[in-house]
Amino acid sequence: MIFVKSEEEIDLMREPNRIVRDCLGFVEKNIAAGMTTGDVDALVYSFIKDNGAEPSCLGYCGYPASACISVNDTVVHGIPGDRVIEEGDIVSVDLCAYKNGFHGDGARTFRIGKVSAERDKLVRVTEECFFKGIEGLKAGAPLYDIGYRVQRHAEANGFSVIRAYTGHGIGREMHEDPSVPNFGRRGTGVRLPSGCVICVEPMIACGTWRVKVLPDGWTAVTQDGKSAAHYENTVVVREDGVEILTL
Repeated sequence: MIFVKSEEEIDLMREPNRIVRDCLGFVEKNIAAGMTTGDVDALVYSFIKDNGAEPSCLGYCGYPASACISVNDTVVHGIPGDRVIEEGDIVSVDLCAYKNGFHGDGARTFRIGKVSAERDKLVRVTEECFFKGIEGLKAGAPLYDIGYRVQRHAEANGFSVIRAYTGHGIGREMHEDPSVPNFGRRGTGVRLPSGCVICVEPMIACGTWRVKVLPDGWTAVTQDGKSAAHYENTVVVREDGVEILTL
């Protein structure tokens, strides 16, 4: 069931999504080689709390941190800890904030210093995939058109689309219907209603799209050890287009 939000509910969602946007910007300005992923998580926790919100990820299904911090071949759900971030790494930071009874959600992949040409292109194309995915998106559009456009752009650039993880609806719960895959057949899927709020989040890899989950039960890495990137925004579907709450 897709939950359609009223304008009053969408207004309440603006603040947690603003906090997510600003927190990602804060991380971008401060993340650097020599920090640990735990240091980055501490920045996220402090920023969200200082803005009067709660980090939605902390404690979610037992997750032990305020953000998912995924380095290089980690696709999603990397648990912050003692890992030292190094020059040339790419680091995906996925975070959520809860305020006013609603969640906001967003992710970015950051380049640490000078990265390889392949990693640089991967991060750029992953962000482009988001904007390709929402081209033409408006009320009545088929859900899987999003994934069709994401997949087409990723594969045209020599990359693959992660299939095991998808975007999702969001609102009073961090994850709501519908699932929003980054692949699909054009013209298929449920027709999205005006007022639904979804997270569109391309997860793109240099090599295989297949992943494996490490023994911690969370960390998902590419099976071939090649790099992956992640870019996400919270989007309101409107009659005539979209409104992006985390930009």
